Amino acid sequence: MFRNLTPVVQNLLLINIILFLVSGFVLPQLDQWFALYYIGSPYFKPFQFLTYMFMHADFWHLFSNMFGLLIFGPLLEQFLGPKKLLTLWMVCGVGSGVLYSGYNIYRVNQLESRVEAFDANPDPELFNRIVLDNRGFFERSVFDFVDDFSRNPEDAGKVKQAKQTLFAILDIQSNIPMVGASGALFGILVAFAMLFPNTQLFLLFPPMPVKAKYLVLFYGLYTVYNVFVNNPLDNVAHFAHLSGLIIGAALVYKWKKDRNSFY
Repeated sequence: MFRNLTPVVQNLLLINIILFLVSGFVLPQLDQWFALYYIGSPYFKPFQFLTYMFMHADFWHLFSNMFGLLIFGPLLEQFLGPKKLLTLWMVCGVGSGVLYSGYNIYRVNQLESRVEAFDANPDPELFNRIVLDNRGFFERSVFDFVDDFSRNPEDAGKVKQAKQTLFAILDIQSNIPMVGASGALFGILVAFAMLFPNTQLFLLFPPMPVKAKYLVLFYGLYTVYNVFVNNPLDNVAHFAHLSGLIIGAALVYKWKKDRNSFY
């Protein structure tokens, strides 16, 4: 496998692995500098649209993205050429970061509107709905407070605590960074499926062969499902994955129309 490494794939692997090691053992601040933050966050910097895709949350996050690049990248680079493979990776990575940021602005604004509505009219039912929709950020003990607040909606101390809780969650939501090359990798996956649709891939779980086009179709449908379900306990940026798929498909479609662009 490693004997077939192509130049761009090799360099991308090295950059991601080196930055992971540097951020983990030498310069932990790199995560805060290079991760992609909500545009309204004090930590946001425009260059993060590029740098976030070279940072990863943990070893398995890095391994899954780099393994995908290692499996699908070399053949694509041989077919498309180094420039197009790098263009595909970067455009899908940066583009999915931009689109996810727009989606994140919408989500944070929605939460902000609900928190402000509660601040103006402290309704226990609204508090309960906001907690349920963001339950991944709470300890289980918050539900005891929800019950207590529902029984004592006029208690000034509980109203104050509820407001503080919601504004704290709004602050957390506004400052959650996104990292990882998944958007870029999903662009690679859809490109592989479009250019080599009938290539048989052997899955590990479950152990069975499947054509590339069906594998990517499954991933796409699964990603769309997760975007709409929006599970509050799920910390995966599924919208960024979907963005990478769409951008990658659009880019390869354009290249396929111009057959002279392949060599």
